[in-house]
Amino acid sequence: MKRPEEVQLSHEDGEALRTRLAGDALTADDRRVLDQVLQWYFWLLFVLQEATFSLKRLRAILFGDKPKKRQSQSSSGSSDGSDGAGDVGAASTAVRGATVEDHRSEGSAGGHRPGHGRQGAAAYPGAERVTCRHETLAVGERCPVCGQGRLYAVPRGVDIRIDGNALLSAIHYELEKLRCSACGQVFTAQLPAGAGEEKYSPRARAVLALGRYYLGLPFYRVESYQAMLGVPVPDATQWDQIERVADCGYVVFAHLERLAAQGELIYQDDTRVRILSLIEENQQAHAHAEAIGVSQSSDRTGMYTTALVVQAGERTICLYYCGRAHAGENLAALLTKREADRGTPLVMSDALTSNAADEATLIRCHCLAHGRRKFSKLEDVFPQECQVVIEALKQVFDHDEHARNEQLSPEARLAYHQDYSHPIMDALRKWLDKQMADRLVEPNSSLGKAIAYMQDHWETLTRFLAIEGAPLDNNLVERALKLFIRQRKNSLFYKTVYSAYIASVLTSLIATCIHAGVNALDYLVALQEHRADVFADPAAWLPWTYATSRASP
Repeated sequence: MKRPEEVQLSHEDGEALRTRLAGDALTADDRRVLDQVLQWYFWLLFVLQEATFSLKRLRAILFGDKPKKRQSQSSSGSSDGSDGAGDVGAASTAVRGATVEDHRSEGSAGGHRPGHGRQGAAAYPGAERVTCRHETLAVGERCPVCGQGRLYAVPRGVDIRIDGNALLSAIHYELEKLRCSACGQVFTAQLPAGAGEEKYSPRARAVLALGRYYLGLPFYRVESYQAMLGVPVPDATQWDQIERVADCGYVVFAHLERLAAQGELIYQDDTRVRILSLIEENQQAHAHAEAIGVSQSSDRTGMYTTALVVQAGERTICLYYCGRAHAGENLAALLTKREADRGTPLVMSDALTSNAADEATLIRCHCLAHGRRKFSKLEDVFPQECQVVIEALKQVFDHDEHARNEQLSPEARLAYHQDYSHPIMDALRKWLDKQMADRLVEPNSSLGKAIAYMQDHWETLTRFLAIEGAPLDNNLVERALKLFIRQRKNSLFYKTVYSAYIASVLTSLIATCIHAGVNALDYLVALQEHRADVFADPAAWLPWTYATSRASP
């Protein structure tokens, strides 16, 4: 909508105009002014509607977003006033029989049986097992109630008790000492066999590493917590012990990089990070630029944490990098380790330019959830138009969920999407093109920009319709980044690039263990206890191979 001409009207003139309006004595000039005021009203209303989504996001950040139920859009309803939305609705209706709701089996409304708790006994594999026997009765004895039958064993009952401890516990050993009255020789009692030779056990170091890089607990908070429970551990000591864990694991991290470089599918994304040594470099560079009369230094000042989640066969590998390099540069560095005879990998990301690498060496996929999100933010402002896109993409995501639940092979999944999702996406594209071609949407409006985003990246957004195994969204790596976001929110920064590297190594090992279904605590303990073997053969000490290596003589 074009900006109207400005209305120059003083307070006195406005009051006089209101008086003539009340007395039905308007002049031609009065009517012209009122017409301009109405134009300004409608233009201002349009501008405010365009900005509503930003205010909505701010309100959600401050007060939380209220969940709301979205009404399903029918094909007849979408065609009224939506200029072609009926085509998308018709395509959705045509394949509605293949959506997840029709394939999903009816589950029970309740979660668990009453009286059995949320977690069964099998959910506590790390619990200490204690066998409790009858104090007065045994198998084969007569029943103390009827006195006739004999007692025999039945399956044991199970009861769970939960206890609490500090992150680190301490044992105070008092060693008896004896001195000879003649020669003065002192004889000291030996520590128990399981006491170990060092003050901090490998398990204690592993607990500190998980507390810092999985739970996101800063050192000072752990220090105060441990001191409160009577087992003080200074923050500097925590760092020393964690550094020893990383010293046993960085060769495994390097081997994981080589494996990940051969992967078939790579998810990439990054988030911001604060590294004090780099911030100091930025400040020095800025001061030098001002000293020589330059407005801004040409050196890069950004700092990023990149997450690369790689599907390599049946394995999922998580790699993190902290520093100046953004996601595209870290991806390019990883692909330099790729073997020449490997095929072209699929790479999923959002459409930011910072994710770009050498695009000729990969097949780029863009996140369809990012495209959908642009419309969901505008749903309150453009409800009819946004509903068309949201409902169409909902059908597509439902189809993908069905393929995942049915564990379809990549070939079967591709055929399924081509049969059921392709008609929906074709109808959606025609609807998007019609909105822009027929000028039904202002191209520079927020809705127009959302439509342009979908049009500009249509090929990369719809790779799942043409390539086996191509994903729809980038949610996997965004969830992986939460480990570092949690650390950033709790600890705010890393002091040096080296400490950020330690965080990258240990968080990569922990996240890879989680995806492999491996106990990360036991894994980090095993790396420390077999350090020499780990350095000799890192491939034998990956999260999914270390159990066999540890069990072998």
